[in-house]
Amino acid sequence: MKNQEEKLEECRSHVESLLARKGHAGLQETSYPSQSLNFLKRLQGIPQRFDKVPKLNRDASHQNEPPREAAVKLKIIIAGAGLGGLAAAIALRRRGHEVTVFEKAPELGEVGAGIQVPPNSCRLLERWGLRPYLQGKAVEPDAIRLRRWQNGEVLSHTKLVPEFEENFEAPYYVVHRANLQLAMYELAASLGVRVRVNAGVRSYNAEATSVVLENGETHHADLIVAADGVKSEARRVVLGGQDQPPQQCGYAAYRAMVNTDLMRADPEISWLLDIPGQNLWVGEGRHVMAYSIAGGKSFNMVLSHPEDSDPSTWNQNSVLEDMKRHFEGWDPCLVKIISLIRTTLKWPLLSGKPLPRWLSSSGNLLIIGDAAHSMVPYMSEGAAMAVEDGAALAEILSLIESPSELRSALQVFERHRILRTGQMQEASLVNGKLWHFADGPEQEARDAAMRSKVAGDVEESPNQFSDPVTAQWTYGYDAEVEIREAWNEIRARTSTP
Repeated sequence: MKNQEEKLEECRSHVESLLARKGHAGLQETSYPSQSLNFLKRLQGIPQRFDKVPKLNRDASHQNEPPREAAVKLKIIIAGAGLGGLAAAIALRRRGHEVTVFEKAPELGEVGAGIQVPPNSCRLLERWGLRPYLQGKAVEPDAIRLRRWQNGEVLSHTKLVPEFEENFEAPYYVVHRANLQLAMYELAASLGVRVRVNAGVRSYNAEATSVVLENGETHHADLIVAADGVKSEARRVVLGGQDQPPQQCGYAAYRAMVNTDLMRADPEISWLLDIPGQNLWVGEGRHVMAYSIAGGKSFNMVLSHPEDSDPSTWNQNSVLEDMKRHFEGWDPCLVKIISLIRTTLKWPLLSGKPLPRWLSSSGNLLIIGDAAHSMVPYMSEGAAMAVEDGAALAEILSLIESPSELRSALQVFERHRILRTGQMQEASLVNGKLWHFADGPEQEARDAAMRSKVAGDVEESPNQFSDPVTAQWTYGYDAEVEIREAWNEIRARTSTP
């Protein structure tokens, strides 16, 4: 069995290969538990992989208890009030730490449209008390339907209700990013987190455990947690001055919302709104993910397509026409919905690689979220990984018994989170490989394997949402339980005579 370092090296190699080849060729294994590529092995006569469904790691004794108060109370600065920063703030404050969040924006309001909240992050957020703050704002889709690009034929059907809540002990939500951010802010404020907007961090001093704000103020703490996004300044400090920013992966996405009143007026497309669900059209080099948000008032769309050019050369004035050209000849139902889009923005899709470290050499500055592990949105797990980061960090800090253990705890956190998030970067890129085949033998083998899973003939699928092994690894993971076990294992080893 491979150890953690061997798994991480394999993961890093896979991510580099997928980025170099845009996910279309080469890789036939994953470093994470999955049987999603078995159909390619059958096609090429290669021995298949048969993983067991990972065992759910649950510690029921802690599920309904009040959060454990940290024995060592810390003064913590968090840079960034995005979803990752707020998740860390909530989790840490629940354990009794003093938390201040500095945010450069003049007011809170996430850029973007819809976001998915899968069970692995939803379970944590609901454990922390977020559900009342999201009341009436989140939508629970019934299923994820993968559709053929040409005619909308359903290739694979992943039932979410009630299966996901039964299997993973939490629902699967979709919600507007701004609504989720506001709900998390309200929860954080109710717990006593101090959030300062219009107060961006200009520089980090890892040795002094301090930050200088853009207005010149200097603030000190026991620990600085930087959740400052893909353009993170803290990442460069952590990596000793040599940054490793995320790179363009050869794709871009149009993000848009359609007024559902317009869709309801047309019977050829109104049926998509009858039951809240996610619909994913897949074709050569392109795909479209669509679902209702804002209590069913808006239809969120993300349209991914190949793009290698420099974003600074893009003409946002022509994006509507450019977008329509990319999907000419696709399912007439989809094309009709696209014709209802009035405004859109084009975004480059970026992916990082597993970093060598998240923790500064001083042990006082830590990066999390997109600063540490940006990924393409093809597994809908980017924000979920940031929530897991905050949960794991707060949990492990609640377990230390003296300040002398702080550095060791952060190193255990770093090691485990780099592997988990690196493998999710890989899984996200693998979905790009799986969805973007040109029509031909590989696409036909994929579609046949997906249909077999729907028919119940096999217990595997190229649809990673449905593949039991991948789904359990993705959605069954409990960041608090996993990091607690990792710390207890380390403590047991070091205390053994």
